[in-house]
Amino acid sequence: MLIRRRPELTASDVTPPGLFRKRRRGALASLAAAFGATLIGRAAAANCGAPLPQAVRTASGETPSPLADIAGYNNYYEFSTDKKAIRILAQALTTTPWAITVEGEVEKAYTLDSSDIGRLFGNEERIYRLRCVEGWAMVVPWSGVPLCKLIERARPTSRARFVEFLSLKRSSEMIGQRAAGSLDWPYREGLRIDEAMHPLTFAVTGLYGEALPKQNGAPLRIAVPWKYGFKSPKAITHIRLVAEQPVTSWVKRADSEYGFYGNVNPDVAHPRWSQARENRIGELRKRPTLYLNGYADQVASLYAGMDPARLY
Repeated sequence: MLIRRRPELTASDVTPPGLFRKRRRGALASLAAAFGATLIGRAAAANCGAPLPQAVRTASGETPSPLADIAGYNNYYEFSTDKKAIRILAQALTTTPWAITVEGEVEKAYTLDSSDIGRLFGNEERIYRLRCVEGWAMVVPWSGVPLCKLIERARPTSRARFVEFLSLKRSSEMIGQRAAGSLDWPYREGLRIDEAMHPLTFAVTGLYGEALPKQNGAPLRIAVPWKYGFKSPKAITHIRLVAEQPVTSWVKRADSEYGFYGNVNPDVAHPRWSQARENRIGELRKRPTLYLNGYADQVASLYAGMDPARLY
């Protein structure tokens, strides 16, 4: 006589069907997100050398802000909260030699001196809009190299889903780091891997065809033109490829006011002020804020299906 064995119990046998389906959807979503991040990273790496249209690289129709404004009006809390005093205080910073390390979830971590960036990766000119979360704006002629080139050289692994940036901590020269109640130093920022690898994201070494001024983040800063300025850290010492979303300085300080994404959006207000209009430095009248700072055609696809309100 054949005695049939009772089939093994499955999760659906002991879990209410609705909860079982919910858990299954959650597990599948997590798996898809992890797999998607790997594909996104590979696709972004393949897109590293993709040329940008001339109109995008030069902010066609825009006139660069005067050098005196760009170099004389800065947010740089490592020195001061006084935007005009930074130009003077930053001159105390020693910028040579300056080591930059690319590390983390990579196959080939490396360290180079900032003076080697041009020799290894070349030099490009970009004219980008810069929009501060506080409501002021500029148009800046940067020079440097697409950030993806620095990252690509380290050969990120499939676990690299985010990029974390660490800025210099040197309170002996950066007197704002001594101030009571200031941010936790060093300054930390981060991007998703596909944002960091996008051809628009720029590792900046110069301004107006000359070396980057100290008050603007010398010798290396990041420019992410579709995001608010706090997403563009200065005085970079480490670029880390990481698996988990990093806790950035402003999120740690005030997560109700500053989000991880920091995308420019006129329809999403800061908790204390509207973002619908901006004050271009040197102009008397305010301008309407452009969605993604005018770069929507290039980067909106990065956020397909996401709630715009979550991207601030």
